[in-house]
Amino acid sequence: MTSRSGKPRVVRMSVELPLWRALTGYRILTLGYALALFLMNYREYAHPLGGALYMGALTLWMLLTWNRVTSPERCTRGFLVADLAIALSGILLTAVVDSAERIDGGAATLPSIWAGGAVLGCAIKGGWRWAIVGSTLVAAANLAERGGPARDTVHNVLLVWVSSVAIGYIVEVARASERTLARALQIEAATRERERLARDIHDSVLQVLAMVQRRGTALGGEAAELGRLAGEQEIALRTLVAGGLRPQGTPRQRADDAELVRAVTPPPRAPEGPCDVSALLAPYAGAAVSYAGPGTPVLLEAAAATELAAAVGAALDNVRQHAGESARAWILLEDEPGEVIVTVRDDGPGIAEGRLAAAEKEGRMGVALSIRGRLRDLGGSAELLSVPGQGTEVELRVPRGKTA
Repeated sequence: MTSRSGKPRVVRMSVELPLWRALTGYRILTLGYALALFLMNYREYAHPLGGALYMGALTLWMLLTWNRVTSPERCTRGFLVADLAIALSGILLTAVVDSAERIDGGAATLPSIWAGGAVLGCAIKGGWRWAIVGSTLVAAANLAERGGPARDTVHNVLLVWVSSVAIGYIVEVARASERTLARALQIEAATRERERLARDIHDSVLQVLAMVQRRGTALGGEAAELGRLAGEQEIALRTLVAGGLRPQGTPRQRADDAELVRAVTPPPRAPEGPCDVSALLAPYAGAAVSYAGPGTPVLLEAAAATELAAAVGAALDNVRQHAGESARAWILLEDEPGEVIVTVRDDGPGIAEGRLAAAEKEGRMGVALSIRGRLRDLGGSAELLSVPGQGTEVELRVPRGKTA
């Protein structure tokens, strides 16, 4: 995101922005409080005109800069230094314009609690280290104005010091959490995109390479050598999909590789309204596959229906590859009020315990990505039940969209 000037705009976390808004309100309210205290005790000052000049300058400063603490971009270091200087000068000036009796009696300084806003600005902008510097300067000015560590002065100084440091520390922790969350979201987005590409590769390239290897080995001769090379490329590609390889070569070579991947990977088609799942699943029916579903259309968003059909296709591919040529499969489509359920069952030998985990380690991601990954991205689920010698059953559940 960029501004009109072409410079990138910084989007702050939701935790920090309310602090800046609260600081703006604090400065405005405490200015009103300081003005009310001064007007109520105007005749009791030793030099009221000097105090009035300072309060006028403070009010003018606020009118000119009230919005400087509405965002971290406006609240610059120079502004914080000037704001803190005005607060310190007002505290020290109190010893000149007020009477000694009032000061000894615990009368408020000219800026009163408005000075705390300057310290809080340092805390929010620079964290607890800036808070220590700002609160220490304000504490020293208060002690100098009182002429010593009076009980109420020490109490107020400690309150400002502890609260500002605590707020500064909380801001730093919140910023670190924001960076961690942003990084986690980036990793999640990259992982989902990697899984999407891996599903496309599994459903197309890997299937072709495996078929070439089998046919080449069966034909023999030069075809066997071609099959061997296809088998090696299949293993290398599965390793890459599983995350076992890292980019090698020069940056130019890696850029060429990335361009090649983009060239062979078709862009995803944009969804266009609801789609009938039955129409997508019916073509899978054949001599070895039976299909059963409702007599009425089963509508899902086009993108969800396409992914669901692709997951069913991946399940049938597993049946053909692992259950044997004589295995039969059954597809059952169920139209429930809140979800669409598709069950794929076969009468093959089943899956041995631990085989799926071993397949993922080997880079064979048919179940992990092509089936479970697709359903997870749709907000649904994929449950697999297999008993050795009794076949395998895959149940796919997809929640309905708004248009279904």
